[in-house]
Amino acid sequence: MNTNIFLLSFVATPLLGFLLTLFIPERHETGLARTAFYTVGLQLLLGLVFVAYWLYMGSPMINVEEMALYQTEGYAFVIDFFFDNITAVFLLTGAFITLLITRYSGYYLHIERGYKRFFNTILVFFLGYNVTILAGNFETLFIGWEMLGVSSFLLIAFYRERYLPVRNAVKVFSVYRIGDVGVLLAMWASHHLWHENVSFLKLNNYEQVHEHLMGHTGMGVFIAICLLTAAAAKSAQLPFSSWLPRAMEGPTPSSAIFYGSLSVHFGVFLMMRTFPFWEEQISVRILIGGMGLATALVAFFIARVQANIKTQIAYASIVQIGIMFTEVALGWENLALFHFAGNAFLRTYQLLVSPSVVSYLIRDQFYHFQGPHKVAEHWLPLRWQYSLYLLSLKEWYLDALLNRLVFRPFKRIGHRLDFLTPQNVLLIFVPVYLLGWFFYFQAELIPAGVIRFLPEVFTFIGLLMVFKSFSERHYPLLSWLLIVMNHFWVALAVSFNEHFTYDHTLLYLSGVVVAAVIGYVILRRIRREAPTWYSLNGYYGLAHDYPGLSLVFLLAALGLMGFPITYTFIGEDLIFSHIHHNQYLLAFFNALGYILGGISLIRIYARVFLGPHAKTTHGTPLRSS
Repeated sequence: MNTNIFLLSFVATPLLGFLLTLFIPERHETGLARTAFYTVGLQLLLGLVFVAYWLYMGSPMINVEEMALYQTEGYAFVIDFFFDNITAVFLLTGAFITLLITRYSGYYLHIERGYKRFFNTILVFFLGYNVTILAGNFETLFIGWEMLGVSSFLLIAFYRERYLPVRNAVKVFSVYRIGDVGVLLAMWASHHLWHENVSFLKLNNYEQVHEHLMGHTGMGVFIAICLLTAAAAKSAQLPFSSWLPRAMEGPTPSSAIFYGSLSVHFGVFLMMRTFPFWEEQISVRILIGGMGLATALVAFFIARVQANIKTQIAYASIVQIGIMFTEVALGWENLALFHFAGNAFLRTYQLLVSPSVVSYLIRDQFYHFQGPHKVAEHWLPLRWQYSLYLLSLKEWYLDALLNRLVFRPFKRIGHRLDFLTPQNVLLIFVPVYLLGWFFYFQAELIPAGVIRFLPEVFTFIGLLMVFKSFSERHYPLLSWLLIVMNHFWVALAVSFNEHFTYDHTLLYLSGVVVAAVIGYVILRRIRREAPTWYSLNGYYGLAHDYPGLSLVFLLAALGLMGFPITYTFIGEDLIFSHIHHNQYLLAFFNALGYILGGISLIRIYARVFLGPHAKTTHGTPLRSS
């Protein structure tokens, strides 16, 4: 049996299914549902056959380097697939649950607007899911990681004519992007630690890992903390737990597959996949286990007082995932895998039957009402009981804490730059940028001590533009152009940092320029044809009038943020490879600019094209619906 073909088929099958659904008309609901169902069914069948063969062969670790997308001296972007017991459990569990969801959704979403869009997005999610669990290195994993984030945003905002789904979709995507900072920095640091794009197979070589960490303990701890940040954001662990209930605004099937069963467990997957790297770092293991226990304790009390059944299920799932983090920290991998599968099946069932349960309980309470029972908290003093109840009712103010500590400071910095109108940007920063390139070609005019600090300075200037774009409320086109200029500042900064061929810069900026021009043309057209709603002060729902432009603009935004549909995705990783191992500040500025820029781009798309329609001639749902 050719293992290469089988591993490739696990990615090719959902990709082909997605491409097929693109050609099926919206009105052919049966064709769309059956295509998705048979695609996932075929994937499950292939998975069962391959896992049976793999077990018969003695469960070996399989690593397959499929192709090198880009390769130069000292750098290679390789698509790498890896299969072990972790992959096997996630592969079969994910395929079986997705099969159930596609079958259920065919009936649940009957005659719903966006029926085709839902199945397109589900198959994109399933493709990203398989790329992530089969990833053999950080680069391949990040491709799937990005697909999961974007498909998550689209499914939460499925009811895009409503206010709350769109608003919460942007919020969840923002938290996901914060986690992406950890993945980007971990990729950069691991490249310098191993002097290559390390594969997960090498991480399972204890002697090799121990040898590399002997003289780089600080680097090892840094990578582990970055991975923990990404995992905590993805799996709604403290302090990121508040996003999971907000993600339940999408259809019930997407809530079941994303936030009850599969996507929410990817933080646990990341910790298990990288466990051989940080298993000897006792401080990191204590940190992971402590965070898991603290999350489980806090989420347990929050779940007890929630009136909404979906919110109860969300926090109950967070409790179990927190326990899984502790199990992984203790080295109990098999128990964590068993726990994952059980929790995934249970939460899927609970979320799918939740609408029926609600109606049943409403009727049942009139006939079998019972007063409150004695609970575990009653042994606490009364004042503590009341305090615990109020804190849990307010979800321990986790949402407000995240806004105050993370997003609000960035907005404050952006508001300090409100003098940056479109005219001022052209008058101030464009000449400064051209002057920077002049000094790059005339480096002998600058003292060596000054050149050493220029990469950080130029990257920080680009980051300031991202802050301004992040807080911009009036000019969508200005917000868009500031993100574009950040990419050019990064290219200039890294060029000062290390001399390399212009091919690297051109590869990086090729996707940026194309996406920037497309987005610019679309925003100019919107400004010309709908000037009344050309703003970022609200949600205007122009996708109703411009469905084609809405899709093209979304693709342009994804290309500009480095989503793997342009060479910019490879270019970003290539740019990071030119940042030296001791330049933590430069790497952080660069990663933060990419992440906040992605949030700003999705925010532009959501506010211009999604939400209740701006025209009163169209029927729109209530703001709180």
